[in-house]
Amino acid sequence: MKRRDFLAASAVLSLLASSPAYAVNKTNAKKPHAKSSARPKPKKPSAHSEPEVHHEPHGETRNVISLPDEPAQWRSYDIRSSIVLNRINGKARLWLPLAQYKDTLWERSLGHNWQGNFESAGIYRDPVAEMEVFYADWPEGVAKPQLQIVSQVATQDRHFDITRRGAVAERTEVLRRCLQATSLVPIDGIVRNTAERAIGRIKDPVAQGKAIYEWVVENTTYDPLLKSVGNVNIGSMLESGNLSGRSGDIALLFVALCRSIGIPARPVFGLRIDSSRLFGSLGVGGNLSSAQHCRAEFYTPGYGWIPVDPSDVRRAIREERLSLGDPKLTVLKKLLFGFWEMNWISFNVAQDVSLRGSTGKTLPFLVYPLVETIDGRFDSLDTSRMSYQVSASRVD
Repeated sequence: MKRRDFLAASAVLSLLASSPAYAVNKTNAKKPHAKSSARPKPKKPSAHSEPEVHHEPHGETRNVISLPDEPAQWRSYDIRSSIVLNRINGKARLWLPLAQYKDTLWERSLGHNWQGNFESAGIYRDPVAEMEVFYADWPEGVAKPQLQIVSQVATQDRHFDITRRGAVAERTEVLRRCLQATSLVPIDGIVRNTAERAIGRIKDPVAQGKAIYEWVVENTTYDPLLKSVGNVNIGSMLESGNLSGRSGDIALLFVALCRSIGIPARPVFGLRIDSSRLFGSLGVGGNLSSAQHCRAEFYTPGYGWIPVDPSDVRRAIREERLSLGDPKLTVLKKLLFGFWEMNWISFNVAQDVSLRGSTGKTLPFLVYPLVETIDGRFDSLDTSRMSYQVSASRVD
């Protein structure tokens, strides 16, 4: 990264400095207590109490140029999910991705509680895929299988500092997985050729990652009409010349280009849970059942994993009608290379997922609740068969 670029981005980061996001309404629903998974809790992050707000103050515009200068703090949330299944034939099993179980400097999973009319339920951990999954089983004859689950999560904004080295080295097997091709991420042919053109003669791995990030931002478009977070094979996308997609498509394009030239990279699937201090279109409120969002990160020795979010740049361009010469866009592009606003929680980095107890084929990723019966599979995008409601409320 050039020094002038770093200084420009640092000016904005100093304003952000983990300032707290606006809270959504706190619900009055009782906490389910029939079952629970109380993992040993880390020391609960401290936070200052804030008045709850329903929406942004009237007349106040929030964007990446005008941000509040507020103290850094963790933000804690209750995330409530309610699922009702319809037209079920025979037995049913449900899988639901949970917040990433490994504590980081920007996210902590504090536990889960659940209740419902299931026969059995629990949580299993897939250490290879680095994910936790909730499952529930219903026997034949249950007219309307139901589940309510509450997850407690704490977040604070994630920053990359180019002036600091010395990150703990990642395990070799993890880096090896993050260099491999998957069902949606080929790493040869047109993918490698595209990456080589994007980086040119650049040799430094951080600068290579930035060049690929900028190429993805400049050449893709965000398409909100597509149904799923991720839709196409990246090789097919490049072959078609139509680089339009949702967050998963854009993040996986970045990942594929990085892997093709030997840079470990991975998508990070998750869920938006709060409003944004950057742009209104990058935040959420109310029912979050369609708020799934995919980001990405790449690895360089000395710095560790560096976060990026090229799809949110493209989303802001579309939703906020930003012109290419808009100074807010210039700042946003610099900002989202190395910064995650944590009005979002990560679920997992898993690709080509094999679900425990499933008889079906592997999935390209797991970000939606999924159900399997003798008639096959369906997920929460099938609203005729699954009623899925999610809300998040600040608890501090």
